[in-house]
Amino acid sequence: MANLKKFEENPQRQLLEEIKSTHCVMLGSPVHDHHMQPMAPQVDDETGIIYFYSDNTSELGKAVLKSPGKVHMCHIDKDYQACVSGQLHPHHDKSTIDKFWSPMVDAWYPGGKTDPKMLMLKFVPQDAAVWASDKSTISVLFEVAKANMKDEQPDLGKSKQVQL
Repeated sequence: MANLKKFEENPQRQLLEEIKSTHCVMLGSPVHDHHMQPMAPQVDDETGIIYFYSDNTSELGKAVLKSPGKVHMCHIDKDYQACVSGQLHPHHDKSTIDKFWSPMVDAWYPGGKTDPKMLMLKFVPQDAAVWASDKSTISVLFEVAKANMKDEQPDLGKSKQVQL
């Protein structure tokens, strides 16, 4: 269940914590006809910037190299959802590549940190729409039943737009 107190007090920090704790988000392309792709986020706690290891021969990698720009990133789990817009650019800083390198990342790049296909992407979040719920499954069922009896919408959580 999402922490609604944190949602009210510091939704920006909660968003970054939620993204950092997930294995995968859906990342859009600057070419809006392309489908979103599953990507593993690497969150920089100090700056709020999110990095992704990609492949310069992939559809997404080629699109960002050709035309960096505004994209959307979506995070969805059972009790917290977010759609984040921001700028996506190639990022070639060796210290950032080193900072987030791990055995999991290494498995994707046979040439290691200098693999010729490896491309780091830098996503700078600008704003987000977020939804959070602190309801258990039983509470959700109760809220839905109550709403149906009273002919109103169920209270399943909160939503807001935040600037990042």
